[in-house]
Amino acid sequence: MSIFDKLKKTVNDAVKNTAAGAVNAMTTQRETFTFDALPESLAELQAIPEASMDTPFKTAALTVCALCVYAADKAIGAEMLNFLLGPRPLNNAQISFLNERFRDGHHVPFSYFKGAVPGNDYTPDTPFTITVESGAYSDANADEGYKKLFIRSGGADNPREIVLRKRGSDGKWFLWEQFLLVGIRKAKSDDPWA
Repeated sequence: MSIFDKLKKTVNDAVKNTAAGAVNAMTTQRETFTFDALPESLAELQAIPEASMDTPFKTAALTVCALCVYAADKAIGAEMLNFLLGPRPLNNAQISFLNERFRDGHHVPFSYFKGAVPGNDYTPDTPFTITVESGAYSDANADEGYKKLFIRSGGADNPREIVLRKRGSDGKWFLWEQFLLVGIRKAKSDDPWA
């Protein structure tokens, strides 16, 4: 390959990468939600405007709120999650999974709020602010009524996935699957090397 061929290849690669970045930027949508306080009961959750669940972004944000409540009170958190799951409530395997994830602490769901990082033991800024975003493959199963969204954690390098499903009868979006309760960096108070 001659030096001119290499140069031409470099230019072509740069154009392709720029085009791919532009397409990705066009397909990414971000919505930010702010809560003065986290709901402490199902009634409080249902009173929040986002409880209309008319977009998948709203349901995703409420899911993080419900997971934070589950960390403090399993019964109330389960009620909230069942509301967000709609016609498909928590089953025994999901409850076991949640209980196992919260056995060693409660930091993970709080890490999705703005300002929550390992150095401050995942204490979010107030008001509580969370950003939910779509990506290039968010609508891969849109024909079936599913949407994959992403939420960034202050304790991880990559955003985490949450999948929502639209109910055809009323257009509401319900929680289908979440991959939010995976490992994050240790909180400063839990890290013996900090």
